[in-house]
Order: sequence, then C-alpha cells, then structure tokens
Amino acid sequence: MKKFLSLLLATLMLASVLSGCGGTTDETTTDDTTSEETTGSETSGDATGSGVELKFSTGGDQGTYYGFGSVLAQAITSSGTGTKVTAVTSNGSQDNIEQMQMNTRQLGFVQSDVMSYAYEGTNLFEGMPVTDFSTVAALYMEQVQIVTCDPDIKTVADLKGKSVSIGASGSGVYYNALDILAAYDMTESDIDAQYQDFGNSADALQDGKIDAAFVVAGAPTVAITTLATAKEAYLVSLDDEHIAKLKEASPYYEEYTIPEGTYEGVPETKTVAVVATIIARDDVSEADVYNIVSTIFENADTIAQSHDKGKELDLEFAASVTAVPYHPGAAKYFAEKGFEVPTK
Repeated sequence: MKKFLSLLLATLMLASVLSGCGGTTDETTTDDTTSEETTGSETSGDATGSGVELKFSTGGDQGTYYGFGSVLAQAITSSGTGTKVTAVTSNGSQDNIEQMQMNTRQLGFVQSDVMSYAYEGTNLFEGMPVTDFSTVAALYMEQVQIVTCDPDIKTVADLKGKSVSIGASGSGVYYNALDILAAYDMTESDIDAQYQDFGNSADALQDGKIDAAFVVAGAPTVAITTLATAKEAYLVSLDDEHIAKLKEASPYYEEYTIPEGTYEGVPETKTVAVVATIIARDDVSEADVYNIVSTIFENADTIAQSHDKGKELDLEFAASVTAVPYHPGAAKYFAEKGFEVPTK
C-alpha cells in the first residue's frame, strides 16, 4: 500500500510539472505575439498589415518606375508594419492596369494620363473602362524625353522620315509620342515607328539602328544616363508655340524644363511632363495601403538617399489627384496630415 501511495504521489507531481510547463509555453507565445503587434503598430502609426505579398507592377528594368519602385518596395517591406511589397518589371502603364485587372498584380505605377484613359474608357481603353482601382499617391513628374545621337535632329519636325522608337506595346509612351507628333502636324505614318522599351531603345541608339526614341520617365532615367556616358547624346526641345498647342488638345501635360547636367553633356531642355502615380486594386486592404503611404512619406528623407526621385516627394502634390478617387487607406493617412482627398 505504501508503494502504491508513493507511486500515485509521484505521478501527480509529474503531471503538475508538465501542466505548469505547458502553461508557461502558452504564456510566452502570447507575450511574444503581443510584443510584435505593438512594435508593428508603433512603426506604422496605426495599422497592422495583412502580411500578404503585394506585387507592385512597375516598368522596364532600365526605367525609373522599376528603379524607384524597388526602393519603395524595400522600404515598405522593411518597415515592420506587416505590409509586404515586391516590385516586378512590366511593359508600363497600360500593362500594369491590365495585370491588376487580372489580379496578378495588386499595385502599379501609372502615368496620370493613362490612368485617366482607363478610368474613363478612352484612348488605350476605348469602350472598355477599368474602374476597380484607386489612387494611392502622386509621386513625381515624369518628363517626355526625346533622345537622339544625331546632332542634326534639333526639333520634333526633324523626326519626319526617321526611325523612331515610340515605346513598348502596353506603355503610355506610345500615346505621348502620338500627342507630341500631332502638335507638330505629324502622325505615326510620318516616321518609321519602332516599338521598344527604354533599354532596347538606348541600345538601338548606341548601335545606330534607330535615329531617336521617346522615353517618358523621371529624369535622370537609367537608359539615357547609360547612353550619354557611352556616346554623344542629345535631348530634343519643344518650343512654346507647340507646347501651347499640345496642352490645348491634352490639358494633362505640364511644361517642364530638364536642367543642364541632368545627363552628361546635355544642356537645359524644355519639354512637357505627366505625373507618376501609384494605384492599387480596390480590394487591397485599407491597412496595407495606409502603411504604404505612411511609410513612403514618413521616411522620405531616407528614401531620397537611395533614389533621386525621393527628393521630389511632397504631401500636397501626393494628395492632388482628381481624375481617379483615392483608396480609403490613402485617404486616411492624408486626412491625418490635413489633406482631404476624393474617395469612392
């Protein structure tokens, strides 16, 4: 009997120890989780992200969209908010919107004009409006740059009969090129049109395979920088008369002067620009979009150290889009900063 009681007592003591260990493990897990959530909340200022990887459709690998988009994606993913963003290459604005429609991408860089085309069902999206996306933020101006290695091409009129790249299929560059040509009473048929992205255009210019190329991206653009260091390159200026004619037909263009020295050996160049804007599918969570916008603008100085376009980040400009309503997550952040933006 004594042996039985001793055995029973030992068993009860062992069970108590095991139960205590189990309780301690559960308590520790809860504490760690709470600690992580608190840290994420403090970093974001408000929202804890979904943890779902968001694909950010940008542009060609030698364009500003991809370079700057990669910097932004890294900053957002590393912010501790639980929002994860991966930048991926694409054929540009139209392609980005179409990929988002198919939900293969959840975020995208777009030109402001192409964004309007999609939302209103015009031009590239004639009769096929796309309205299941919202504005996240306007980030910077992107210039229409006409680059050549031929010193005899001094005006847009000089492109007549020349081999000219007018952008990759699915990009907004194509329509920008047509708009510029139209301002000079020219059409696509007046040139030997080639359809290449920025990198291929720069290579073709360096090899003498084309005479000029339209590049619509924030200056300095990697493709043009690389070309200008390898070969004598020039930017074609637009004159006041034709800029006024262009803006009358297409008011979303803004006059812009590319400063001297932006590219090696290239003087000050007058041109026009559109706005580089981030958009998101409507079904991306409010918390994730809030974290994206807050991370970008709360860390603008740090981002500027990694990419020159970070120096152009400005809250008032970011909240200035009127053509397409803002995502609720973006609107929430801008409201905290004193800016009311339109929403659906």
